[in-house]
Amino acid sequence: MSPPAERESSSAWDDALRALSLLTADPHGLGGLVLRAGAGPVRDRWLDLLRARFAGPIRRLPPGVGDDRLIGGLDLPATLRSGRPVAQSGLLAEADGGVVVVPMAERLDPGIVARLAHALDTGLVVLERDGLAARLPARFGLVLLDEGIEDETIAAALGDRLAFRLDLTGVSLRETDGPSVPDPDDAASREARASEAPMRRDAREGQMLRAESSSGLDRDDPVTVLCTAATALGIASLRGPLLALRAARIAAGDGPPSEAELMEAARLVLAPRATRLPAADHHGEATAPDEKPETPPETDTQGTEAAGNEDSEAPPSPPTKALDEVVLEAARAAIPDDLLARLLAGGPSLRRAEAGRKGSAAASSLKGRPVGNRPGDPRRGRLDLIATLRTAAPWQPLRRGTDEARRVVVAAEDIRIRRYRQRSETTAIFCVDASGSAALERLAEAKGAVELLLAEAYVRRDRVALVAFRGTGAEVLLPPTRSLVRAKRALAGLPGGGGTPLAAGLDAAASLGLAVRRAGGTPVIVLLTDGRANVARSGLGGRALAGEEALGAGRALRHHGLRTLVIDTGSRPDGARALAEAAQARYCPLPMADAGSVRAAVRAATA
Repeated sequence: MSPPAERESSSAWDDALRALSLLTADPHGLGGLVLRAGAGPVRDRWLDLLRARFAGPIRRLPPGVGDDRLIGGLDLPATLRSGRPVAQSGLLAEADGGVVVVPMAERLDPGIVARLAHALDTGLVVLERDGLAARLPARFGLVLLDEGIEDETIAAALGDRLAFRLDLTGVSLRETDGPSVPDPDDAASREARASEAPMRRDAREGQMLRAESSSGLDRDDPVTVLCTAATALGIASLRGPLLALRAARIAAGDGPPSEAELMEAARLVLAPRATRLPAADHHGEATAPDEKPETPPETDTQGTEAAGNEDSEAPPSPPTKALDEVVLEAARAAIPDDLLARLLAGGPSLRRAEAGRKGSAAASSLKGRPVGNRPGDPRRGRLDLIATLRTAAPWQPLRRGTDEARRVVVAAEDIRIRRYRQRSETTAIFCVDASGSAALERLAEAKGAVELLLAEAYVRRDRVALVAFRGTGAEVLLPPTRSLVRAKRALAGLPGGGGTPLAAGLDAAASLGLAVRRAGGTPVIVLLTDGRANVARSGLGGRALAGEEALGAGRALRHHGLRTLVIDTGSRPDGARALAEAAQARYCPLPMADAGSVRAAVRAATA
C-alpha cells in the first residue's frame, strides 16, 4: 500500500491532467489556470502535454514585456517603407483562440495585470497608441506559472478570473509516468463515452425525479447546487460558481451535467478558493464546530410505534442525501492540506503578496528597469530612438511635402527619452530594549527574527540592522548587512540589563534610518520595547523626564517620515501605545512574542 503523501501527490497529478483536458476544450471560457510549481521536469512535462494536446496557438509572455509587444502598435519598418501608418498586432492578438503562458506570474507588473484582465473579460485588445485605433479579437486562456515563495502569489484580479488552481510542488517525476490525457477523438474515448452514456442518463433521470419531488428552491438545479457550495465555502465572488458551472457543462458535453460532473467541478474549481470550512448543516442553520446536534427524543414504547410491531423489525434505510450536500462534501474533501490547516487554525486562507521582497520602487532617469518612455530632453536622460521614430512616423507625409529626399523628418516634440524604475533595498532596523529582567527574552526574539529575515535576503533585496539600548545609552550592534554569518557573529553574546534609555535608542535608530535613506534605501524601524522609559538622554534617572523625551523622539520619527513598527513586549498591553501614536507607527502588542511572530509582524509592516 502506497504511503499517504505519495497518494496525495498522485491525486494532484491526476487533477492536473483533468484540468488540462477541460482547459483545452474551452480556454477562454474557463479563463485558464494557476500552476504553482518550481521550474523543473514535472512542470515541463505538464507544459509538454499542453502543447501536444492543444491545437491552437500557444504564446509565452516574456518578463518585462512592453505595450508595443503586448497589445501591438506601429510597425516601424513597414511604416517607413510605405509612408503611412501600418499597425502591428501584439502578443495577445496573436494568441486569439489559444493560450498565453506567463512565467513568474507572481511578479507581474500591475499594468500588465490590468491589460490581461481586460482582455479576459471582453475578448478584445483595444489598440489606441502611435496614432492608431483598432479593436482586435483576443479570446485566449491564461496559464500562470506561480514560482513564488510562501508569501508571494499572483494578483487577485487574475486569480479570480481563472477556473483552476493546481499545486504540483509535491509531485515527483516518477508519478507523472502514468497514462496521459485521453484524446477525445480516439476510438477508446468514444467507446468510454458510449459506455458511460447509460449511467449518465440514469443519473440525470434520478435528478429529475428528486427535483419533481422537492418543493420550493430546487436543490438539484446545477446553478443552485454550485452557488450553495460556494456560499458554504465562503467564496464571495460569483466567478467561482460560474466557472465551476462552465467546467461541469464542458465535462458533460450534450445535456445537463450529472452528479459526478458537478462533484468534479466543485472539487477542481471551488475547493482551492475556500475561505472557511462549511458548517455541518449548511442549509440556513450554521452549526458551530463545538456544538453537538440535538438527539431526537426517544420514541414512546407505549405508542403505536411499539417495539413489538412486526413491521418495524427491518432497520430503517439511511436518508438519501440531496445533490447539493453531496457536491459540498466532495468540495470539502478536496480542500488542499495547507489551506485546510490555515482554515482550521482560523488564519487567512489565501497567501498574500507582501512588499519588501524587491524593495520600494523609485523613478530613475539613467538606470534601472525600463518602464516606458516620455517626452524630454536627451541631454537629461537616455534617448529612446525607436519610440522617437514611432512618434514621428505618422507625420512624415505632411512634413516631407514634395521633398522626397528627406526620408525621415523628426521634430523636437517627437523626441522620447527612456523611463526607468529602480528597486531600492529595504533595511529593517531593529531597535531592541535590552534593559531590565526581560532583556534576555527580547534579545532572543530579536536575534531569531534577524536570522529569519537574513535567511531570505538572498532572494529579496533586504538588509537588517540592530540597535540595542540599555543603561545610559544606545549602540549600533549590527550595521545594515545582508550577511547571515556576520549577523550571527555580531549577535552572539549580546549584553543585557540596566535602565531603559528609550529616547537614546530612538535617536540612534533615526540616525541610522536617515543614513539608509540618503544612500537610496528604504528604512523600516522595528522597535521592541514595553514603553516604560526611566533614563533620560543625559543619563539621569526619572520616569517623567524620560517618558517626555521618548515621546519627543517618537514625534521626530514622524517628522522625518520614517516608517516605524512598535512591538509591545510588555506583560501588560498598551504600554507602548502612546509612543506608537506619537510616531504614527503601526502598533502590535505581542507580550508572548517569538521570533516567528516578530518576523511576521515586520513583513506585514513592510507591505
